[in-house]
Amino acid sequence: MTVLHLFRQLFSKRFLGSTLLVIAVCGVMIRLGLWQLDRLDQRQALNTELRARLAAPALTVTQITGVEQLDSLSYRAAVVQGHFDYAQTVALAGQGWQGQPGIHLLTPLFVEGTNQAVLVDRGWIPAALAEPEDWAPFQTAGAVEISGRIQLSQPRLNAPPLAGPERHIFQLDLDRLQGQLPYKLLPLYIVQSPVSAQIELPFRREPDLRLNNGPHLGYALQWFAFAIILAGGYLKYVRQHQRPVSARKTVPISKPMEA
Repeated sequence: MTVLHLFRQLFSKRFLGSTLLVIAVCGVMIRLGLWQLDRLDQRQALNTELRARLAAPALTVTQITGVEQLDSLSYRAAVVQGHFDYAQTVALAGQGWQGQPGIHLLTPLFVEGTNQAVLVDRGWIPAALAEPEDWAPFQTAGAVEISGRIQLSQPRLNAPPLAGPERHIFQLDLDRLQGQLPYKLLPLYIVQSPVSAQIELPFRREPDLRLNNGPHLGYALQWFAFAIILAGGYLKYVRQHQRPVSARKTVPISKPMEA
């Protein structure tokens, strides 16, 4: 079968509907493959940006407050000096450490030399110490210097209004916490970094960022393969089911009657 003849078969009355359907499905598959390649490009760009943030020098509070695009601060290192307001500590529940349930202690820090405060995630303690009366051993008197990584708020959608001060929360929504504090918080918080060879509670760790390309390339190749298999299989089907020339109906030519 020549290419021209195959083309005519594909768009003949017999195969036209199925041909158009196969073209449409293959087009969708190819588009999905291209979309996955776009996602791959986006992820690689984000990974490059995150690596730059992780390697950038630590920011001070003055530098933090001067940035309008808060998204650009996520995972940046920060250094803050001040005093903790331990009376306003809350627990971020549902936090694990090496398979053990527990909480993270979240405490506002009055920033030295300013009228601002920033929330600090001071680390993990076991669930057996989840009540406020158990938190006194984890308090440090006087001025402190905090080194950590900047993180952004996690707003709760359709959250009910506060009925009173919350001491245990399940999502770190800074706007919601702001409603129970008598002073203004910065619109971000700091996850305190661990010190070397830390053996005392609260336990801390650096953010676990997996800066890889993810499954997008594999998904793209799968969609392209599906399109090739469908198109190739359909072409094979058409070639196998074409009507042979010898089977086509012919109109017999009648001979003239002899006188």
